[in-house]
Amino acid sequence: MNPRLLRRPAAVVLPLCAALALSVVVGTADATPAHHGATARVVSTSTLPDIPLAAFSNSLLPGSVDDDRGVDLGGIGSDLYPAERPGEYWTVTDRGPNGQIAVGKDKRRTFPVPGFDPAIVKIRAVGGRVQVLRSIPLTTASGAPVTGLPNQPGRDEAPYTYDASTPLTYNPNGLDTEGIVRDRDGSFWLVDEYGPSLVHVSAKGRVLARHVPKGLGLTGADYPVIESLPEIFLQRKINRGFEGLALLPDGDLVMALQSPLLNPDKVAGENSRTTRLLRFSTREDRVTAEYAYRFDPVEAVEPGQTKTSELKISALVALGGDRLLVQERTDKGSRVHEVRLRRGSDILGTTWDTTAGPTLEQLDDAAATDVPVLRKRLVLDLNTVPGIPGKIEGIALEGSSTLVLLNDNDFGMTDGPAAFDTAGRLVDSDVETTLVRVRLDRPVR
Repeated sequence: MNPRLLRRPAAVVLPLCAALALSVVVGTADATPAHHGATARVVSTSTLPDIPLAAFSNSLLPGSVDDDRGVDLGGIGSDLYPAERPGEYWTVTDRGPNGQIAVGKDKRRTFPVPGFDPAIVKIRAVGGRVQVLRSIPLTTASGAPVTGLPNQPGRDEAPYTYDASTPLTYNPNGLDTEGIVRDRDGSFWLVDEYGPSLVHVSAKGRVLARHVPKGLGLTGADYPVIESLPEIFLQRKINRGFEGLALLPDGDLVMALQSPLLNPDKVAGENSRTTRLLRFSTREDRVTAEYAYRFDPVEAVEPGQTKTSELKISALVALGGDRLLVQERTDKGSRVHEVRLRRGSDILGTTWDTTAGPTLEQLDDAAATDVPVLRKRLVLDLNTVPGIPGKIEGIALEGSSTLVLLNDNDFGMTDGPAAFDTAGRLVDSDVETTLVRVRLDRPVR
């Protein structure tokens, strides 16, 4: 153990980052900025029309869905990445329609359309509509659908039918995809919440490799599984694995853990405001750096919210060099910050990369210790911009001063037994998949 890393000096003010074009107030990772950074306005709004999920799925993989229970295509807002033509974007669905139903003291995870296969979806907004230009199903090495079903008993939630009455079978190939980028060779990189994992996918959607934490022991997958990520990430909270993903100009990837690790236990993770980013070299197929990221207080991200466990990172956007936009959110609030990935902030292989106590997640204020928490500055508080839907998970930058935002509508599902009627058909939430363009008053880059 490195004794230097265990010192707990008094709180200090971190030095300022290099100047950014946006005029904002900067403080420590714990500080709440005195104002909301840039001002902005929504300049366009487009929604995805109703597309029956069975028709969508069977057009890609015939016979994959026999009954969609009235569910339409949704969930494509898990991420957003610029495509080759201006105004077009690559998106990715998550694992598909899912919810929770309480049965006694347990909450069972339901999969109403278990045959659904996560897909990469290319879109563009025309007028007030989001058009689907192309869809690519995710498949195994042998061409079978990966599905969105959980992988491992005892580690992942047990899957059930729509009414939580009948268990479904686990699938080691299953992916809960979230972030997406497209590499220069036309292949895609995705991140997944189950492993958590980094997934390399061919231009046609075939899984080439899945990078998981050391010691995961995932067997039976019909594609290569590589234990290349730090073992500490086995401590991820269920349904809070990797969510954000960015492709840096040098070809490296940065992936964000959605929520703090349960390190060393659930209590520490639920109360922590410190999560982690990983840097991955696609040339070397290995993690090269790890960073500690400190959330704002939850009441700053969502006024009135008191549960720290509601904080999440959902999106990363590469700005150039070592700069990133990072989106902090709850389901009802969202803020966008800028960070710079400095060499001196790397915690890979240090005491903070272990379960030795006190852990990173147990520290009340990681920024007030020797932990090199990433310095950040507020770019935009999305709560101050009228017309933005809830649960934004996809963010892209268009030009230098327009943010493009896409929400996750959860396929129109809600939790609880009332999500489906007595005939087993969806009672739609009427939350639409919505793409909005937000013009900033000052450029980001």
